[in-house]
Amino acid sequence: MSPEKDTGPARRIADDLRGDISAGRLGPGIKLPAIRDLAERYGVSRNTAAKAIANLRAEGLITTRYGSGAYVREEHPIRRLGPDRYARHRWQITTVEAYADEQPTSAAAQQQGHQTQEVARVPADERTAEALGVEVGTEVYERARVMTRDGSPTHTMTSYYRVEDVEGTPLVDPRPGIAGNSGGFGILTERGLPPEEITEDLRARMPTAEEALLLDLPSGEPVVELHRITRTASGRVIEYARGIHAASRFVWSYTFPIPD
Repeated sequence: MSPEKDTGPARRIADDLRGDISAGRLGPGIKLPAIRDLAERYGVSRNTAAKAIANLRAEGLITTRYGSGAYVREEHPIRRLGPDRYARHRWQITTVEAYADEQPTSAAAQQQGHQTQEVARVPADERTAEALGVEVGTEVYERARVMTRDGSPTHTMTSYYRVEDVEGTPLVDPRPGIAGNSGGFGILTERGLPPEEITEDLRARMPTAEEALLLDLPSGEPVVELHRITRTASGRVIEYARGIHAASRFVWSYTFPIPD
């Protein structure tokens, strides 16, 4: 059957299904009606019904499984991120707080975090060199991690350090899990380089194919790219990090005094 020239019917189907999802009539994990059933119900071609499904998939509301159909996307619990996650008393904590939704009053549950780890000495690219204050091509340590929560990937984080700052420390140990007994900031403190100030830049974008695969992202889901620079009280940069976060799995929350 040929698709209708007017996009109105596809939009109407998508709007109705979106409304059912928003209202909870179609909950997470629920299978949507088959394309042939939608075409019958709305009196349109299967191509038009398929276009409506494709629109919802592009928005990230649903996922499709080959040979099975379309399903309402199952949301991962949301984790709130703010400056307090860098608090000194948290440096040895490996659990994270997850929430049922994005409301500040929602119930929190402690869930076990885990991370893979790959460590290598690599030449600094332009952005890394600028952040660390070294020449482009200078060898630095790269520590790449994929973080998971309850077995599901949530984000990546890749940190870069001057070789002399971390050589011989647990930060260059490639074994999975938190570095040493106190984490990266604790190790830097033991080296006489206590973190004092952090600058973070965030931007949203669509993922690369590799990122979508690594984080198991549904079609249409954006990521938040984070760039972090950590300094000592004297202003010495001791870490530059890049992170890729699945957008639906995090909320950034900041409370701070308003500057003069």
